[in-house]
Amino acid sequence: MLDKGALPEKSHVDEEIRADAQALSSELFNLRARLFPPSSAKPLRLFSSGEAASIIGISDAYLRQLSLAEVGPAPVSVVAGRRSYTLAQINEYRQILSREGRAYLPRRRDGEHLQVIAVTNFKGGSGKTTTSAHLAQYLALRGFRVLAVDLDPQSSLSTLFGFQPETDLSENETLYAAIRYDDKRRKLKEIVRPTYFTGIDIVPANLELQEFEHDTPRILAMAKRGEHDLFFSRVKETFAQANDSYDVIVVDCPPQLGFLTLGALCSATGVIVTVHPQMLDIASMSQFLLMTADLLSVVRNAGGELKYDFLRYLITRYEPQDGPQTQIVGFLRNLFGERVLTTPMLKSTAVSDAGLTKQTLYEISRQSLGRATYSRAIEALDAVNGEVESLIKASWGRGS
Repeated sequence: MLDKGALPEKSHVDEEIRADAQALSSELFNLRARLFPPSSAKPLRLFSSGEAASIIGISDAYLRQLSLAEVGPAPVSVVAGRRSYTLAQINEYRQILSREGRAYLPRRRDGEHLQVIAVTNFKGGSGKTTTSAHLAQYLALRGFRVLAVDLDPQSSLSTLFGFQPETDLSENETLYAAIRYDDKRRKLKEIVRPTYFTGIDIVPANLELQEFEHDTPRILAMAKRGEHDLFFSRVKETFAQANDSYDVIVVDCPPQLGFLTLGALCSATGVIVTVHPQMLDIASMSQFLLMTADLLSVVRNAGGELKYDFLRYLITRYEPQDGPQTQIVGFLRNLFGERVLTTPMLKSTAVSDAGLTKQTLYEISRQSLGRATYSRAIEALDAVNGEVESLIKASWGRGS
């Protein structure tokens, strides 16, 4: 008797897998249509007057006063006296208020360099994509201009931002298009896409990115003069094209130490290594750091310039009541000191629940989840991302 999950005897495994992939892709497409009608595209929710005021950095009473005086955009809706605003409108208020002399927009000033933050780890499941998405959204909510770059062929960050790689992307529309070695290379601006989240553009990913991992060894083997260093400079050269358009680039690296990850690390001004506090993950991270150090030394000796404003370890999926995890976190803090971010990212059902609808905690309202669960998770998120924001400002020579 054939097991229910077994493959038919005369089938080709590749055909069965392809059929499964196509069936799954179709269902994901249908799911998106059900989750986000009528356009089948992700929207960003409206923000209440209190939320909008908090995001801007003013009191709710002052925002209401501005609204009544018709200074700034009118609320999108007023229900029972409650006003709601889009994030784009919140940014309009920031610009209006900044003209009065106070700095409500934290954007880069003359002489401040573009920040490229690579979020990385050797091991899958360490929270890289969740960290990248929440960091990009936090910075956008604060008023920064953010470019999110998905470097992982598995495309999880792209999916979170509403893109289905196999249906929404055509050939030569990932970062591969901007770093490839042939005459089909494109400018960064040609592959950047706007997102529903005001302040964030994205370079989405799909399996095409894997071509860079295949092409680069061939180029290296050719050993032509000047071509040996292209693999570690191409990403940096491409990101330089974004210098006038963005304040921060957040890069979600693949869970492997290949040429894409090395390119991101060589272009970065800041690096965040996500760490799940389990002994096997710590052992894996040790190997990741050793391999990274060796490969970056090779790059440096070949003429690559490596200058980081900061390197930080972020504890993810942390359970404070778990004794062994607490011991490992203490071990890492003793070992690395201030290079471990002060606040860990807590393991939370709030993050998982939001993920069921392909959303993040910054996209859902407090009413969507249990108030206490949501509050604990969002407080930890804000603390983590606030530390990163402080590091960014410090690199620009600003105070907190």
